Amino acid sequence: MTMKTAEAEDTSAVLHANRRAHERVSATFELHFQEATDAARALRAYSLNLSAGGLCLRTRRSYDVGSRVRLQMTVSGQDFDLEGLISWVRDDAEAIGVRFINVSEADQIRLQAVVASFKR
Repeated sequence: MTMKTAEAEDTSAVLHANRRAHERVSATFELHFQEATDAARALRAYSLNLSAGGLCLRTRRSYDVGSRVRLQMTVSGQDFDLEGLISWVRDDAEAIGVRFINVSEADQIRLQAVVASFKR
C-alpha cells in the first residue's frame, strides 16, 4: 500500500493537516473541481466520507500532498464552493484526503449541519 501523508512533508503547516478535529461520517456524493484543467483530469470525483473540516474522496487524478484544490459540491441540498489542501494520498485506492481551508463562518455552520444530518 502506498500512502503519502502530511507527516512525510517537511513544512510545519502541512504537518498539522492530518490531525482530525471534526467527526467524519460516511457520505457519498459527486463533486467537481472548479478549475477546468482539474475537472478534465479528475473526470469524476466521489466522496467517501465528510466532516466539517474536510473529506476523503476518490479520484483518478494524481495529487501531491500540500496541493491546493477548489471543490464545488452539493450535499443534502446545500451548495458549497470550498478551498482545500491535500492532506494525504493513497495511490493504490485512488483516494485523497482534503482539509478545508479559508472556510467562512457561515459555510462552517452549514457543513456542521450537513454532517449532523448524516448521523440521524
